[in-house]
Amino acid sequence: MAHITIDNHRLRLIVRYTLLSLIALIFIFPLIFMLVSSFKPDHQLLADTASLRAFLPVGDISLSNYDKAFERAPIFLFMFNSLLVTAVTVVLSLLLCSMAGFSFVYLNWRGKQLAFSIIVATLIVPFETIAIPMLLMVSKLPWLGLEGLTWGWLNTYRVQIVPFIADGLTIFLFTQYFKDLPRELIEAARVEGSSWWQVYWRIVMPLSGPVIATAAILKFLVMYNQYLWPIMVTQQEQYRPVLVGLQYFFQLNTAWGEVMAYLTLITMPVLAFYLVLQRAFIASIASTGVKG
Repeated sequence: MAHITIDNHRLRLIVRYTLLSLIALIFIFPLIFMLVSSFKPDHQLLADTASLRAFLPVGDISLSNYDKAFERAPIFLFMFNSLLVTAVTVVLSLLLCSMAGFSFVYLNWRGKQLAFSIIVATLIVPFETIAIPMLLMVSKLPWLGLEGLTWGWLNTYRVQIVPFIADGLTIFLFTQYFKDLPRELIEAARVEGSSWWQVYWRIVMPLSGPVIATAAILKFLVMYNQYLWPIMVTQQEQYRPVLVGLQYFFQLNTAWGEVMAYLTLITMPVLAFYLVLQRAFIASIASTGVKG
């Protein structure tokens, strides 16, 4: 009986990993096509799309597409803008949204259920419906900087950061995760005289690695892939992110090899960030033993 059980377990594992491998291949094929195509001239790229050669580095392979891509657009500037805006937004979002989730779970204040319901309800509102009102608002907002008081946030980094620091999904993720943390830890800390800030910073947040990694990945993808909002609020090249920079490759004649080279370059930070956070996610689960 034990031998049959072991065989069944192995069979299930084989079937499971086979299916997961097939799914992984399906999702990785576009990345392989993009990477391989970035080394091919346009005529060969288009000819190979009708066969498996599209996924193989065969034929006239060179780095000329990358050289031409750098000549056509200031790629490093666009990547810097996107990474700066994304990094600042992710850090501030994790801090403020986790504090909001903490208050919804552990603090008692009037109207918190109504406030939480309104925040969750914002998840069903498409961004396109509020983009124009937001544009009118930020175009008239004041800002006190080194040059004194100015009006209007257009063509700045802050207009791409501030409106997206807090969002319903991130607050919801932290709130639901905090509800599953052991209440005994919080109560013991309060009995010993810890303030709510100490409970949040020293107890709750160190146990929240999985939700921090998840929220960071989701927020990173949203911010790094911003297109509609930046194209509305940034008319100057020095503030444009990577997806707005993609327009440079579709102005006169579309060079698909250069497009693939550009897409390959701007995809690398996303993959690197995901791999780093994936390790942090697994390590946090292993060290804390807390399941979210």
